[in-house]
Amino acid sequence: MKVLLFDIDGTLIRGGGAGRKALNRAAYELYGKQNACSELSLAGRTDLYNFAQTYRFATGKKPSRAAVERLHQEYLKHLPFYVKSAIRSRTYHIPPGLKVLLKHLSRDKRVLLGLGTGNMEKGARIKLEPSGFNAYFLFGGYGSDAFHRHALLKKAVARAKKLAHASFTPKDVYVIGDTPFDVLAGRKAGYKTVGVGTGYADWKALKDSRPDHLAKDFRDIKTWLTWFELS
Repeated sequence: MKVLLFDIDGTLIRGGGAGRKALNRAAYELYGKQNACSELSLAGRTDLYNFAQTYRFATGKKPSRAAVERLHQEYLKHLPFYVKSAIRSRTYHIPPGLKVLLKHLSRDKRVLLGLGTGNMEKGARIKLEPSGFNAYFLFGGYGSDAFHRHALLKKAVARAKKLAHASFTPKDVYVIGDTPFDVLAGRKAGYKTVGVGTGYADWKALKDSRPDHLAKDFRDIKTWLTWFELS
């Protein structure tokens, strides 16, 4: 059994900045602060981290768990609007080759497809809905599970074990993402890593993070299957 954990933003989709726009709107509605997260580096981080940093920037106060959750709920109110706006403006994109690869993997009984994302679960599903990919991913590790990415990946694997009808080891788990944060988290968790240049990270930085495998996109399906030991 192979467990494949996909990041969302920049990996499965590019959402036209919907998440950042929704978070900016949420911070404005709650605190009256314009563009509270515009200067923050969000890519590859967890939502718990991003919301906490946004709260700190907008208010100058130390974020509490309750404050972060309030910001999260306000964010969820606005996220669907900005995802739909990205669709209308044609800035919502699916990377080349991904649909074919996922369709192939979903038909392989040796594969469990999961999410390994810094997004809170509800936000993750809202972002993925227009792609049609939600049906492929029945479980995952989310930003709502942990502050650090390696911990949420382990949570995803724990959920995979409950679904699996066969055994697997950490060597059978692959973390697929577009940033060095994905690669470093996967390595820290003890899993194999694949860096893909479909997102927001600098290519050299992604390469320098030393993933086990590296690709520009998902089009070379034979190579991807070989990496997953499924060919």
